[in-house]
Amino acid sequence: MSANPSELPTLRLSALELLGLKGPADGDWARVRALQYGQLHKTVLIRTIAHALAASVTVSVFVGKVPVWLLGLWLVAAVAATWNTIRIDRSLADIDRRTMTRHEFRRQALGVAGNALVWAAAMILLPPYGGQAEHFALWTLVAMLIASSASILSSAPMGTVVFIAITGGTASASFVISRDYGFAAVILAFITLAISGTIDSARTYLSAKIAEAGVAEKDEVVSLLLREFQENEADWLWQVDPNRRVRSTSPRFAFALGKDPAAAEGLPFIQLIAGDSWDSGQFHPSLYDLAERLKRRESFSNLLVQVTVATGRRWWELSGTPMLDENGSFIGYRGVGSDVTEQRESDEKIAYLARYDTLTGLPNRLMLTEALGEAMRFADQWRSRCAFLMIDLDRFKSVNDSLGHQVGDRLLAQVSQRLKSVIGENEQCGRLGGDEFAIVISDASTEGAVARVAEAVIEALSQPYDVDNHKLYIGASVGSAVCPKDGNTVEMLMRNADLALYRAKDEGGGLHFRYEPSLHANAEERRKLELALRNAIGKQELKLHYQPVVDAKNGTLVSFEALLRWQSKEHGFVSPGKFIPLAEDTRLIVPIGEWVLYEACREAVRWPGDIKVGVNVSGEQLLEPGFSANVIRALVDSGLPPYRLEVEVTESIFLRDARTARQTLEEIMALGCSVALDDFGTGYSSLGYIRALRFSTIKVDRTFVQGAAQGSVESLAIIRAVVAMADSLGMTTTAEGAETAEEVALITNLGCTKIQGYYFGRPMEADEAFKLIGRKGRVAAA
Repeated sequence: MSANPSELPTLRLSALELLGLKGPADGDWARVRALQYGQLHKTVLIRTIAHALAASVTVSVFVGKVPVWLLGLWLVAAVAATWNTIRIDRSLADIDRRTMTRHEFRRQALGVAGNALVWAAAMILLPPYGGQAEHFALWTLVAMLIASSASILSSAPMGTVVFIAITGGTASASFVISRDYGFAAVILAFITLAISGTIDSARTYLSAKIAEAGVAEKDEVVSLLLREFQENEADWLWQVDPNRRVRSTSPRFAFALGKDPAAAEGLPFIQLIAGDSWDSGQFHPSLYDLAERLKRRESFSNLLVQVTVATGRRWWELSGTPMLDENGSFIGYRGVGSDVTEQRESDEKIAYLARYDTLTGLPNRLMLTEALGEAMRFADQWRSRCAFLMIDLDRFKSVNDSLGHQVGDRLLAQVSQRLKSVIGENEQCGRLGGDEFAIVISDASTEGAVARVAEAVIEALSQPYDVDNHKLYIGASVGSAVCPKDGNTVEMLMRNADLALYRAKDEGGGLHFRYEPSLHANAEERRKLELALRNAIGKQELKLHYQPVVDAKNGTLVSFEALLRWQSKEHGFVSPGKFIPLAEDTRLIVPIGEWVLYEACREAVRWPGDIKVGVNVSGEQLLEPGFSANVIRALVDSGLPPYRLEVEVTESIFLRDARTARQTLEEIMALGCSVALDDFGTGYSSLGYIRALRFSTIKVDRTFVQGAAQGSVESLAIIRAVVAMADSLGMTTTAEGAETAEEVALITNLGCTKIQGYYFGRPMEADEAFKLIGRKGRVAAA
């Protein structure tokens, strides 16, 4: 049986652990049972003889006194139980070459229990037919079996304890029945001693087996290590004399040198492994270390040395011990060596990967953090200043989503090259992860040094890129923090630079912002706002307002757009332009959007059947698995017919995952819902998805409506083009932001189907919207 020495428990086992009712705390239950039951099959013959003799004597004692049928029935049971026990024990003959299962353990114990029950039945059933002499004779036979079990089967104590407990307990009960209470007590004392002796014998036996197995495994490990060393050609023995010249060159050592053993014999050890540097005396530092140790005659172990041999430059790991003769005189060195070049190169590669970004080859976050820490220590020592710049690429995500990660990775590689081209000796750039980069300026004492680097970065990274025949335009935003003014720890400086970067992104990107203390207040306000927003639904602070959409020809009400409003108990009224982006950044838009969908459907059921409700859906919601199922549940729970729900999406959803977005929208349209394309023309417009998806409505953004009202030729042309395209594709158009009668007239003349804006009504609460519906007919100007 093979197993690790660690699988063997300590020799101090409790009674439950010995019996197998509990696993050893520091060993393997199956391994211990295998040690206990490994010799059990060898005792089968002697136990069979013992039970046969006992059964024979029992029959002879009670023959003529006990009915023949009862005695015969008992004898058949005794033979069957003994045969079953023998069969089970023989099945464990190979247990020392494997481990014992719990099923086998239980089956063996039950087999012994069956045998014990046969003799227990004899103690109860047979004595009433005889006298006291027969009773004591039967007990003597049972006691003999108990004693033999305790002696022979102590290695497997569970079965023995079961046999003693059943037969001894029943025998004591039989003497209680015959009113011989004193002897019943003696029997109980006897079986107690027998069980105790069995457990002690089992502990002694198991301790010996554990010790024996441990010694055998240690011998096996030692033999394995010796054999491994002898067969491993990467290891060799080396020996030098007092003059440090090679002696008794082993074949493996000669092979490592790339020489014949005879050619290496007698040459200086350092000369052999120094290569061309021997003539110049310009050794690798590790060779100097080795030469000094040999000169001082000191032992060394696992000394890493760079050598130059016939196969080239290699790394060896050497261990050596000075040798002394019987008089204590130094006679040289003897040691062992191995070639660890591959391991060394692997370690160097791992060390490189730990500090450098594999995609761009720039230092990674770990190395930048260390460089910033060093720069801050230098600044503190010389009373100067250092700086940390965080850089985030503008519009990179849209490139990555639309053209794929491979194009995105090649773009990042070009970005890294441009970064390296703009930094000087005083700066170090690196990649923090994703599309975030950073620069450490070791000495930022010169006025305007940080601004110059930031402006150079923005200028360089904003130039067009050519990647896989794509002309790409991205930009960069930069946030900076200066030590010690903006922070005196690495973490603080990086955090403050990140706050400044967030401000630069918030202002539209392509800018550099320095850290200001007020940014902390903004970040804290954002944190508190996020916390309040997380609880807004539960506190019933969110409400839906509804803005009417009318038919451009006759001014009749056709639908409402549901618009989310937040009246916070802590922050007061919070603008949608403030909390909607926050909800999208934190993914709170998913549960909030689900609530909006349910609430809008619930309210729209109150309206007449010809009036629809429009619900805005963000990309985060639409790409969430199961969004279609949420729409179905909202419709079913509210009772709103699908044709009365219009889902409004923006073009940006197609830049993240066009396939998933299209699939989800098709599922929604298959339900009977309509889909409107909102803010068309303000983003990355593409006619491809308009052709692929049958939108019900295209909404013209208010900027074009206002531009057209002011006489903008471009805005007029865009509106005419959208209307013509929608008409040809069988779609309607909704012009947003109509505020004056002149704008309404212009939009109507341009051919828009529907109009939405303050002229017909501001967003209103649900009750006001219901009252407006009640007026019927045309919607009057607000």
